[in-house]
Amino acid sequence: MTHSSKNILITGASRGIGEQIAKGLANEGYNLFLTSKNEELLKKTSDKIGASKYCACDLSNEGDLEKLAKFIEKNSIDILINNAGEYIYGEIEKMDYGQISNIFKTNLLAPTYLCSIAVKNMKQKNWGRIINIGSISGVMGEAYASLYSSSKSGLIGLTKALALELAPYNITLNTINPGWVETELGLKSIAESEFSLSEIIETIPQKRFVDPKEVERLVNYLISQDARGITGQSINLCAGLSVGI
Repeated sequence: MTHSSKNILITGASRGIGEQIAKGLANEGYNLFLTSKNEELLKKTSDKIGASKYCACDLSNEGDLEKLAKFIEKNSIDILINNAGEYIYGEIEKMDYGQISNIFKTNLLAPTYLCSIAVKNMKQKNWGRIINIGSISGVMGEAYASLYSSSKSGLIGLTKALALELAPYNITLNTINPGWVETELGLKSIAESEFSLSEIIETIPQKRFVDPKEVERLVNYLISQDARGITGQSINLCAGLSVGI
């Protein structure tokens, strides 16, 4: 299949990493289908990159998720990029059931369900790619972000298991675990923490944040035919943060 014959769905596509992935893959000639909660921003991004269609959706809402499932089936998605995520910072004893439920619905349950919908078309075509955007916090753990860390860690297990299950169908799955990325969500998470920007940068071996373009280029490679032998992997893109001190 040529790039122009491949349909890609990106969740959380209206800002940050998702928006950059959408821009980069649109430039490569793929057919882009976008989703996020904020319809105004989603339309703006969609118009800017010339996306085929978009679907406003809150991944923590079951009704919205069913709407998105139908959108995936209707548009024969070949490549699924589960990028949308929620972050919350604070002591575990201060988290109520609603907060716990919401972050797991968005970060883990929704991606799992979207995989279950998208692979039907992929199996029929005997080709597919699924990229899960995890987090270095799901690899290492992050104090006071246990909900975020555990939900992102779940993506790694999902990726490994489904990679085995879907390998006979020429479908690959991989998780990219960014460290601190220069996005609105990244800066917000610092603002909510007890650390300053300079203190965070001092903990990163390369003394810098990851550029969203770095994530986009890795996604672009992993969905290519050149990367067909890479599946079930958890790849840390974190400026050395996961290596140690």
